[in-house]
Amino acid sequence: MIRYRPAASRGRSHSDWLDSAHSFSFADYQDPEAMGFGSLRVINDDLIGPAAGFPMHPHRDMEIITYVLSGRLEHRDSMGNGSIIGAGDVQMMCAGTGVRHSEWNPSASEAVHLLQIWVLPPRRDLPPAYGQRHFPAAAKQGRWCAIAGGRAGDALPLHQDLRLLATLLNGADVLDYTCAADRQVYLQVARGHLELNEHPLQAGDGVAITGPTSLRLHHALAAEVLLFDMAAPTPG
Repeated sequence: MIRYRPAASRGRSHSDWLDSAHSFSFADYQDPEAMGFGSLRVINDDLIGPAAGFPMHPHRDMEIITYVLSGRLEHRDSMGNGSIIGAGDVQMMCAGTGVRHSEWNPSASEAVHLLQIWVLPPRRDLPPAYGQRHFPAAAKQGRWCAIAGGRAGDALPLHQDLRLLATLLNGADVLDYTCAADRQVYLQVARGHLELNEHPLQAGDGVAITGPTSLRLHHALAAEVLLFDMAAPTPG
């Protein structure tokens, strides 16, 4: 089964420095029909203005992935990590027993565009952890690139049984994926346009796929797509 989540149906929050779209319920946006998908709990599409961001704040019992599309983001946390991540960089933080962190746009003139993703861990009170890696465009162009989870060598580790893949598609690029019977898939279009099978998709659209399904991504125009492959719920 394929269920579409159009970009325009997402929740929104806006301030003088933040424009955020929520694929699932988050903060003041609460939709009982959009409480997450499997172990995927949050996909926030954030545009943070210059010299602004989130001051130090706490998290726990969540695996948090930050995927930067453009601009730069400065990260500091209570584990002692401090870094600036830019386009093509992916960051993973296991909040576990508790972590405090800040996220700040260090540019005085340029916004930073990112997706922040929350994944429910398989159990509570995991030890906090941090990692980041750069995934060049060439590794994603016309192919699936493992970003997080699974056993791929360069993918950031996750405790949850979830694999995050990314791709860049344009022009004649065609890319297939099969959702297995015991898995479920969520597709998020980060930017651009494409067709999934014969259904047109645009930036911000999401697609929830359950059950054995063959997917074909094609007719793309400057598209960047994330695919989450996770265990399907156990019947009963």
